[in-house]
Amino acid sequence: MSEAVGSKEEVSALARGLALLKVIGMAGASMGNRELADTTGIPKATVSRLTATLVGAGYLRQSQDSERFSLGPALLDMSSRYLRHFDLRTVARPYLVELAEFAGASVHIGVRDELDVLVIDSLRPRLAVISSRIEVGTRLAIATSAGGRAYLAALPAAEQAALLEDIRLESGENWPVMQPRLMAGLEEYAREGYCSSFGEWHPHIHALGFALEGPRGERYAVSCAGPAYLLPREMMLTRVAPRLLVMAQRIAAETGTARTG
Repeated sequence: MSEAVGSKEEVSALARGLALLKVIGMAGASMGNRELADTTGIPKATVSRLTATLVGAGYLRQSQDSERFSLGPALLDMSSRYLRHFDLRTVARPYLVELAEFAGASVHIGVRDELDVLVIDSLRPRLAVISSRIEVGTRLAIATSAGGRAYLAALPAAEQAALLEDIRLESGENWPVMQPRLMAGLEEYAREGYCSSFGEWHPHIHALGFALEGPRGERYAVSCAGPAYLLPREMMLTRVAPRLLVMAQRIAAETGTARTG
């Protein structure tokens, strides 16, 4: 019995220690034991023991001659190790496989290459007889592909404006036709959380796209696509889109890039 109780206490202490690290990290400034106790609801005496333990392990740094704490070098070392070995494709793959199987469609991950998205990974449902024509190495125009538009829509304002200007210059006399569609894509992403492309990148391909961000700020475009006759517009919007949004949220949570608030 005492062993079970001890295990519970150890888990509780770990959870409380992690809560302190999270609060200090989000504060952006050093914090004292009293502030930490007030913020977390953990008794001050317990906070004092936890901060002392975390300082000793290098996860917190104590300001000289004060009772204020900031994140310590051990966390930086752990973060660096995590980032060195992080591969978003590995993290995202189980969720994207699930999406491909559910939709009966191919799912592609791409990175920006000038005004295109370059496909770097492609997943297909096991029972697919006919899939999309998109392979690893395929280029998808940002302006007309679902993943490309989602990538554009998810960019910070300054980067988005710069990319739009590059597309405008490249499109030349086609810009008056292209601009309304691009703006509609940005509005669609803001409203729905995804972008669609029904026969625009290729006349026989229907696709939905969303954007992913890695922990180092790297950005990816993801599309779920297939032949238009197998994936009619109504089916994509009413059946596939909700599952796509769930997968996007799960991947963001897994990578620590989910937006809050």
